[in-house]
Formats: sequence, C-alpha cells, structure tokens
Amino acid sequence: MPMYPRFRTCCAIGLVALAALGCEPAAERSLPDAADTETPDATETAATTDAPAASTPAAAQSADPYNEASPAMSLIPRRVFFGNPDKVGLQISPDGKQLSYLAPLDGVLNVWVAPRDDLAAARPVTHDKHRGVRSFSWAFTNRHILYSQDKDGDENWRVYAIDLETDEAEDITPGSDRSEPAGEGDTAVPAPPVTARIVGISHRTPEEILIAVNANDPRWHEIYRVNILDGTSQMIQANEGFRNFTVDEDYQVRFAAKYLPDGSIQYYQPTGEAAAGVGFSEWDEFLRVDKDDTANTGLAGFDKTGRVLYMFDSRGRDTGALTSLNLDTGETQVIAADPRTDVGAIKSHPTENTIQAVVFNYERRERKIFDPEVAKDVEILEALHDGEMGIADYTLDDRQWIIVYYDADGPARYYHFDRDTKEATFLFVNQQDLEGLPLVPMHSVVIEARDGLPLVSYYSLPREADPEGTGRAAKPVPLVLMVHGGPWSRDTWGYDAMHQLLANRGYAVLSVNFRGSTGFGKKFMNAGNHEWAGKMHDDLLDAVEWAIEEGITKRDQVAIMGGSYGGYATLVGLTFTPDVFACGVDIVGPSNLVTLFETIPPYWASGLPMFKTRVGDHTTPEGRAELERRSPLTHVEKIRRPLLIGQGANDPRVKQSEADQIVEAMKRHDIPVTYALFPDEGHGFARPENRLAFYAVMEQFLARHLGGKAEPIGDAFEGSSIEILAGRESIEQVEAKP
Repeated sequence: MPMYPRFRTCCAIGLVALAALGCEPAAERSLPDAADTETPDATETAATTDAPAASTPAAAQSADPYNEASPAMSLIPRRVFFGNPDKVGLQISPDGKQLSYLAPLDGVLNVWVAPRDDLAAARPVTHDKHRGVRSFSWAFTNRHILYSQDKDGDENWRVYAIDLETDEAEDITPGSDRSEPAGEGDTAVPAPPVTARIVGISHRTPEEILIAVNANDPRWHEIYRVNILDGTSQMIQANEGFRNFTVDEDYQVRFAAKYLPDGSIQYYQPTGEAAAGVGFSEWDEFLRVDKDDTANTGLAGFDKTGRVLYMFDSRGRDTGALTSLNLDTGETQVIAADPRTDVGAIKSHPTENTIQAVVFNYERRERKIFDPEVAKDVEILEALHDGEMGIADYTLDDRQWIIVYYDADGPARYYHFDRDTKEATFLFVNQQDLEGLPLVPMHSVVIEARDGLPLVSYYSLPREADPEGTGRAAKPVPLVLMVHGGPWSRDTWGYDAMHQLLANRGYAVLSVNFRGSTGFGKKFMNAGNHEWAGKMHDDLLDAVEWAIEEGITKRDQVAIMGGSYGGYATLVGLTFTPDVFACGVDIVGPSNLVTLFETIPPYWASGLPMFKTRVGDHTTPEGRAELERRSPLTHVEKIRRPLLIGQGANDPRVKQSEADQIVEAMKRHDIPVTYALFPDEGHGFARPENRLAFYAVMEQFLARHLGGKAEPIGDAFEGSSIEILAGRESIEQVEAKP
C-alpha cells in the first residue's frame, strides 16, 4: 500500500506508456506529517514485437479523421487521446491567491501560474523545451514552485525551485554538483547521476524542505534539509541500510524501516541524540510487520501533537484499515475500515491534522466523512455535476478547495470552491477537444476466477456493439485485453485514453484486477505470490472466457496488451498460451525475470527481500531455475502470433536489454517481430511525439491482425525519436493496405 506524504504534488504523467495522459486528480489528498523515502516496490515495464499469425489476418482499414456528420463510424484522431492536454494538475497556493497547472508551452508541458481570480493572466514559469515537466508542488512560502526533472527517462531526478518574484530556477538537489537551472537549455542535464525526491514540505518551516538523495551511496537515500531561498543544505539523517525514514512536520526523524531477509519489515525508533550532519545512529526495534501484511500496513502520519501515529494496518484483518496508535499509552483505534477493500485516499485538515474523510474503492470510489462541515460541503458539490467528485487541492486554512469532476466518457472539469460563501466557480476542462465526441462509458463487473476469487474488472464497448451504452454487446467484436503494470497496482473506473481510442477503432477493451493487484486486501494481494505466469495469468484467461460467454467477443478475436508487468503478461500470453491470443503488444516488459532482477537500479536493492517473497529468488540455484521457467524468453520458440514491442533506451527499471534479447531470440528462430525503440525515453513514453508515433504503429498492427479500424500513420513520426529496429516492412505493408 502506498504511503500518503503531505506534499502538494501533481501526479506524474506519461511515465507509463499505457496511462492516460494527464494527472488523475488526487482527490482527498493524504495525511500530513509522514514523509516517506520509500523505494518503489513495483517494476513498470513495456516492450513490443511481431510474430506470424496463425490465420490470415484481416486487412487494415484506414479512415478519415473524425467526421461530425457520421460520428459513430468516424475515427477520432489519436492526437486527441495522446497529445498534450490543455491544462491539467490544477493546484492552489497555500494562501489561496494563486493557481498553478501544467499546460503546453511551444508544444511542451510546463508549469503555469495565474492569479486565482484571473486565469487569463496566466504565465509560464518553467521553460522546458524537450521532455516537459510532469510533477510540481507549491512551497509554503507562496512564492516558490518546486519540481523534478530527469534526462530522457533515466529517472535520475533532480529538484528545482522557481522563485516567482524573479522567475529564476535553481537546482537545489543536495549532496552533489548542481546542474544547469532547468530551462536554460533544451533540458536540465543532471551531473552526476543521482535520484532525488522531495520527502517533506511543512507549513511550520515554509522556507525549508526535505530532500532524499543517494549521492553518497547509490543504494541508500539520505535526508537533507534544504533552504529553498539560497539552496544551502544540511544532512539531517545518514543512511547505512534503511529502506526509508518517517519524519514529522517539525522535520524530526521519528522512524526508520528496512526489509528483513524473510520479507517482513522492521520499523525502528531512534534513541539517543542526533549528531549534527549525521542524525541518529542508534535505533530500537519499534514494530515488526509480517511479510503477509507488508503491502497493506505502513505508517501514514501523525496528529497535531505528534504523539498519535496514524497507520494503514491489515494485521488481524484482511483489508488495510486506517488506525491510530497512541505512542504514549499504546492504545490503538480503528478509524475506518471496509471488508472488501483497503483504505484509499485520506482528507485531513492541513494544520490540525484531524481526519475529515477517507475514500474506499472497490468497483467505484466511496467516501466516508467524519467532519460534519466537510459532509455538508461535499453534499453541495456532489449535486453540482454528475461526474465523480474529488478534492484535488486546498489552501492552508482549508477554506478554499480545488474540485475536480471526472467521467469515463469526457474531460475532467475543474472548479474553485469557497467554503465560506459556498460558491463553486467553474475554471476549465482539462481537454476541450474531448467535448462532444462519441466517447463510450466504462462498465464495472466482478468476474469469478476458476478458484472463486473475485476479479474487479472494467470494460468498454464500441458504439457499434453497444449503441445505447448499456454494457450489453449486441454483437461480438474484437477484444483487447489490457493488463495493468506493477503488478502491485490496480485498474480503476474513469476516463482511460487507451480504452477510448480502441473502442473508437471498433474494439472492446477489458481491464482486469488479477490476483496480486493492490487495494483488495492481503489475501488477494498475497494470492499472487510466486504466481507470475501462473495463477495471475489464469485470471486473465478466465476474464477472456467471461467476455466470450457474454457475447462480447469471439475466441479467435482477442489481443493482449500492456506496459511494464502488463508487457511481461503479454509475452507470457504469447509463449505460455500461444493459441489463445491473436496478437500482442508489449511495452517495456521484462522477458527474463533473472536478468530483470540482476539489473534493477541500485536504489531498489533494499526491496530485494520483497521481490524474493512475491516473485522469486534469483540468488539461489532453485530460485533461478523457477524464475527462468516463468520467463517468456525461455519459451520464445513457442511464439506463433504477431508481437509488437516498444522500449525506451534509458529505462532504468526494465533495461533495453530485456527487449533486445527476446527480439534476437525471435530472429534466431525465424519468428518475425516488430520492434520500436525510443532513444530519448525511459520506462514508458513521456514525450507526446513519441506516444503518437508508437500508437500509430500500434493502430496499424492491431488493424492488420485483429481487424479493427486505424487512422493512417501519416505524419505521426514527425518530431519523434522512434527507431524501427525490426519489422519495418510489416508496418509499411499494413499502412499500404486499403
């Protein structure tokens, strides 16, 4: 389960190739006070290849762009789905006087700032000319914007502060040489390679933030206190082997954690005095979380006094509840729990730290509210618009909210809400081009796996199969099974650009929360342990059977597609079950689990016990043999259906070698493959030019092998770094088809 640190951050966009462009609203932002330097658990991956079809493929159909005269039969240009949004990630300054958001500047996403009551006066405050800014936050000074940038997807993140009074940007990454300020060149150039992240922003110390950086040892992040006015910094906690630290609003280190060899997590409490420039060196054991609970249990923050610890806790229950622990008396209390799903987003008062509301998400988001005034305001706001409502941001006094409404079949709508006057003012939609288009609903369904496990799933049907949007198919159509990455993440209801693109091209789309997905309790999560290419894949097959039985598709008209773990699942589908899928699209997916774990970034080393618990142990002969058995590369000769692979050359999680080695193996077995490499991308495609290029290839690929419609490639490669390293002839043949 993810931690919920108290940062004003916009979620990253475009990091995973199959994610919809733009920030999904961070509704009900998280608990304050717990800054977490945790290393990511999940490996997002993707790759693409192409093998011979078992039967004669349908001819690719080209069509003119969207025609209002015949909307149901026309193609919506892919740029509408995967180009830049108009505005996204709206935030409000802590004092409520300014708004900020991401929007294009000369075709590249940058941060813009405007007076709260005059959006027309917005101005860009970053000037990235290459990759774009994908996340940012306000400092509590109200005059600084903080953001991070890497180089071409290498995830060597550096932190920058922009002074809004001078519009000057400064690299404030501590513990290493500075790079040029972002915006002076085409992109910020990090030197040397470190990965830094903001882990603390407190209203109690407006001019200082906490940054974790692995400058001294690439395996471990140490915490620095950084002055954003002059860029000076001081280490407050060295790291000799901890996975993460938890700090409070006063920037005091309160806990540290590390994985134990058996996969459990041990939390420690510092003892003695903190040495200047070093921090604590002596620790007492505080809490041990068994390996079965680690995904659903963790520290979430503190109350205003700092003596009550909030936790996500699945110990003694199946799902993760929000609980409190009095650090003086040891008394525990369950604040909110749901027997079906783990607690999700939390809304707390920004200075009082009282719990105001929590969100649970089984099939759809459900809110439990504790604050009566918040309940009244939410009631007003839910009556304003039919879409799902979320609180995307709020001021330090909590009297002004940024509200977002989002639908599965339309753009997100942003409002400013004054809690004193109860006035909601419409600001903008994130993408005007989506208005009035023939988009389709997303439907939820719980599919029963062969062993009875409930699989919360989401599907979309093309208009020609379901003109009324009821969720019942009038006729079977080709289906694309979309497999999410992680695998320790989940699919949710809402607008999904890939669902909409594929539905517009005539495909049904099905997304399945297979076992091992997060949010559904520890039994569901742990049911995926050591089941890569096993029961996790069986769940996908069971979902396909459901779609066939429901008349949504036919057995020979199903493709599999995904990024990261979803890319791995695609390769598994074409090697372990070579006759099930008509074709596959793999984006940054690992092909060999042994080489995957041997090449992870050094700062993921602390998470290796977790990987061994959940996937397998690559350090023992028995474990390596089992991982090899579950690796698609081992069974490459079984591929007999077309495969497309897409890969970023700078991917630090799933290296380019994962794609290269399966492409080379397919060539040795005379199996055709289409392989697209992007030299300026990492774990997914962040630049819109690259997204549009790859999805242009994908459209033609699916149209040829699955029979749907496709927008011609046209000028989709313009401005992209795409290199077709294998299978170019198949793309040209597809494009040439009538």
